[in-house]
Amino acid sequence: MRTDILHIGAGELTYEIRNIVNVGEKLEKLGIKVYWENIGDPIYKGEVIPQWMKEIVAAYVKEDLSYGYCPTRGVLSTRQFIAEQTNRRGGVQITPDDILFFNGLGDAISKVFGFLKRTARVVVPTPSYTTHSSAEAAHAGDRPVTYMLDPDNRWYPDLDDLEKRIKYNPAVAGILIINPDNPTGAVYPPEILRGMVDLARKYDLFVVCDEVYQNITYNGQHSLPLSDVIGEVPGMAMRGISKEMPWPGSRCGWIEFYNAHRDPMFEKYMNSLLNAKMVEVCSTTLPQKVLPALISHPEYPGYLRERIARYEKYSNIAYDVFKKVDGLKVNRTNGAFYMSIVFEEGRLNGRQTLPIASKEVREHVEGLVAGPKVSLDKRFVYYLLGATGVCVVPLSSFATELQGFRMTLLERDEERFRKIVGTIADGIAQYLAS
Repeated sequence: MRTDILHIGAGELTYEIRNIVNVGEKLEKLGIKVYWENIGDPIYKGEVIPQWMKEIVAAYVKEDLSYGYCPTRGVLSTRQFIAEQTNRRGGVQITPDDILFFNGLGDAISKVFGFLKRTARVVVPTPSYTTHSSAEAAHAGDRPVTYMLDPDNRWYPDLDDLEKRIKYNPAVAGILIINPDNPTGAVYPPEILRGMVDLARKYDLFVVCDEVYQNITYNGQHSLPLSDVIGEVPGMAMRGISKEMPWPGSRCGWIEFYNAHRDPMFEKYMNSLLNAKMVEVCSTTLPQKVLPALISHPEYPGYLRERIARYEKYSNIAYDVFKKVDGLKVNRTNGAFYMSIVFEEGRLNGRQTLPIASKEVREHVEGLVAGPKVSLDKRFVYYLLGATGVCVVPLSSFATELQGFRMTLLERDEERFRKIVGTIADGIAQYLAS
């Protein structure tokens, strides 16, 4: 074209969690039965929505107002409900006007990073959930600025590394926290969170905390919300219903802004996000109207406990299997429903393979891994997919140089889950020995 139409950050927008679906679907056409362990969609993995929940949604569908626009910030009664819940915890206090709804957290993440000044950076964890790291990198047109999550210390943030990234990079204006974490499943202790907020206070930064898995913790761990530790520091928490209820197809998430009025620049930034949503008019009305009724229903706590108990059981099943495999760094998952496994340094090379019976499948996989730009963990993931049908995500696609993979704990059938975990473990052992 006569004029360059590409955004400076277009090359930074990647999402391997879904990209690998194209590979899996190709292999399905070649006769491979694929077990999709790549994406965090409880519904796709067979989560059964209880009848009482469906009846609540159906009742709101019959209301005419559910089909109309809502206020730009979101349904007022729902924002009042959320503000009351936050304020009962006793930390920073908010009003309904400190809450802004989006069409899912993907929409929120896009706007949070997209409306920052291009030269302002938010330091993100590594490994990091791809939507965050890609959006931050795209807005700046550069690789993300990252701080380390340490696989040798239960995937906790390295606060010394974080401070160095802030201190020696004056462009950093904010810190991203994902707690409970995706992709690692770590739940951060209070002293870690307070340490991160202290750094934001020390260097005059704001804090973004993705808390979409806030109420999905187990193995005796509990996630402290940002509102409890933020103090007077400007910040925001991202929440949603896609994982907890779960209703991912609703595309319903929100941001709670903390201390926005304490800092004129942060307040203006908050208003820019509101104005951006105002240009779109509003977010989807129905799930917002339904949210308080679902969370307040007497059967909701028990329903959530049942799911959490299953994730806890599966986290321990997977941990007990993988910790016995030579060549891996393994941490027990304590929150969300993901597990990230790291290969020990030097254990992967560009010659390892797994036997693939089908000539067509083998040739397809060999074509995918050809070339020096294919990361070693992606090579393993493709061979595992071709040889066993198990689809996981290479860890290097989560803005990290660590080599490994992420899988989910969402399979409802325990026997099948044990088989999948065993298949992966056997595949790793065979692959490393090849």
